[in-house]
Amino acid sequence: MRVFLRVIDEGGFAAAARALDMSPAVVTRLVADLEEHLGTRLLHRTTRRQSLTEAGEQYVERVRMILQDLDEAHALVSSQTQELSGTLRILAPPVLATHILSPSLAGFRQAYPNILLDIEVASHREPPIEDFDVTLMGADASFDGNIVARKVISTEAILVASPTYLAKRGSPATPADLLQHDCLRMTPSGLRNRPWHLFRSDDESQVADVDVKPVLWANHTDTLMRAAIDGAGITATTVELAAPHLFTGALVRVLSPWITNRYTLYAALPSRKFMPQRTRVFLDYFIEQTRSNVARALSVCDGGC
Repeated sequence: MRVFLRVIDEGGFAAAARALDMSPAVVTRLVADLEEHLGTRLLHRTTRRQSLTEAGEQYVERVRMILQDLDEAHALVSSQTQELSGTLRILAPPVLATHILSPSLAGFRQAYPNILLDIEVASHREPPIEDFDVTLMGADASFDGNIVARKVISTEAILVASPTYLAKRGSPATPADLLQHDCLRMTPSGLRNRPWHLFRSDDESQVADVDVKPVLWANHTDTLMRAAIDGAGITATTVELAAPHLFTGALVRVLSPWITNRYTLYAALPSRKFMPQRTRVFLDYFIEQTRSNVARALSVCDGGC
């Protein structure tokens, strides 16, 4: 269709071939293919000139309008991919939205004021990744999902308590000392009497299964962390979630370098192809800010986090 229109606008096959950087034979064949597809002749051909048939006159204006609409549609979609504007839809579970995503929002909005953030906070066993530009999700070392994602940060689940609690009860020196402490644990998916499994981050061959009797169970990370901050006992949480409280001193790490698990925070994407530029700049900004925040927290942990 474009070749046919160029033949008309340039006044001939040879001129159209030069304009399109094609051979005259290819231009002639493409127009002939179009006529064969339509089942009618569009051009009268003589050795000196070409002229539109009656069908060609009716067809050429419709083709021009169709190609203009296609060009406008292409330009619209391309601008959505390239320009730093438009709406960015983000899905995050509550704990990540509160502690990881929220601290980056004001700075990102200041840097990119024309990008509108549309954030949905919800917990999904299988998040609808294809419905959002970015889906934040945490996974432990056993995760083996088939997703397109960028790694935000790898982290560890550390043990923390408030200075107030430790001043009263003392700091555990070994994993076995946890038996003498008030422990706050996440409600497990399996049996509640399962021992607390710990291992050294610098030597995973050294493990300890401590049969603690928690004084508090909860299926909500914020509840456990709030209770620990208020002096209720010792709990486990990931470094990036504890980072702000470690930095202010509201929480202190205990039993370093023992940890309870390793986790990775991912930013899952609906597709690897045709990623809008606004998604790229958000991921770059969010990843840099998250890593910076965690590194700052680590700097106040006496090198033990």
